[in-house]
Amino acid sequence: MEDKKDTKVAGYLPSPKSNQNNPNNSSEYREETAAEIAAPVAITRPTFQEKSKDSSGAGTGTKAGTGMGWAALALSILSLFVMPILFGAVGIVLGFVARRRGAEGLGAWAIGIGAISIIVGIFILPFF
Repeated sequence: MEDKKDTKVAGYLPSPKSNQNNPNNSSEYREETAAEIAAPVAITRPTFQEKSKDSSGAGTGTKAGTGMGWAALALSILSLFVMPILFGAVGIVLGFVARRRGAEGLGAWAIGIGAISIIVGIFILPFF
């Protein structure tokens, strides 16, 4: 036996035997649908050099990363003498930022010297 609730719910749902296969014509369907409207996202991002070629002006290209590269290299060299873990880590981070902005040589040297400074500071300096 069916409940009154079951018959009421069954009245809202179409039966497979009915001829109402088109939900657009039926007022029984009250569904909400949505579609994505955002533009598709590119898988790869353009590099900084590609962005700087598109826009001209001061502070683009390798000039933008050169100052950051020199600062990273200075901090990495300073870390050899004073607070190697702190200044070495900052030199490494700024070296990565400088490489990202186009100063690949300065950034690589800053990363290398900062890493050497941290290794020396952790493993060799405690014995002196």
